[in-house]
Amino acid sequence: MVWSRLRRGPAAPLLPLPGICAYRRHVLGTEHLSFRTPETALDVVAVLAAAADPEAQQWLGSAEHEATAHLADARIREAVLNVRPGDPASLRAAPWTRNMLTKSFQPTGEGEVLVGVRRDDGRYAGCIQLNPVLQEIGGWLAPHARGTGLGAELFRAALRLAHTHFGLRTVRAGYEPTNTASARALAAAGFVPADGPPTHTLENGREVEALWVRHVATGPASRCRGARPSAPSEPVGRPAS
Repeated sequence: MVWSRLRRGPAAPLLPLPGICAYRRHVLGTEHLSFRTPETALDVVAVLAAAADPEAQQWLGSAEHEATAHLADARIREAVLNVRPGDPASLRAAPWTRNMLTKSFQPTGEGEVLVGVRRDDGRYAGCIQLNPVLQEIGGWLAPHARGTGLGAELFRAALRLAHTHFGLRTVRAGYEPTNTASARALAAAGFVPADGPPTHTLENGREVEALWVRHVATGPASRCRGARPSAPSEPVGRPAS
């Protein structure tokens, strides 16, 4: 863990159509994962459920919120993450999703979050995050997607979002020294050690030791139609300080 429509292919599950980037909405895909800006409340709940288990919270340290207290129940988390959002049969089998599907999600501009779906079975897989102002990426995998070699792919997707959707030449990520899984995945994605604060305060107020890594685009950085105009203080297309 690091801080910060229907289609059927050959012998493949039903997946949400990838579509194209639009204002404040992004889509991108990797070999085994498909990412897009959340469209419904169900997408948002899946992002939170993927990080609500004790193993994830050991590293993420999210603050407790009344609205997400129900995700402390492992049975609820599992039910959410087993939904295949592009498959009508899966949604019909989970009638509790109907209300969440009617509530659309509107990006707030406070950083970018893309929900991930597995291409092999269509289930929710986790998310990637980008703070364009701080030029930092993050992300996590759902429990069923961990230990499958998808960590590096997840972070490579976050790099694509930063470099080819937001025009950022350099981005960084932070992790705890004992989080060896994230360290391996970040290294495999091409990150290299970088300077940074020796400690980091998690959302729940816990202070932890921190290591930092960075990645510099190997080709031209570019912005897609989904990237909103930059604020004057947003250093798009320049190395992080």
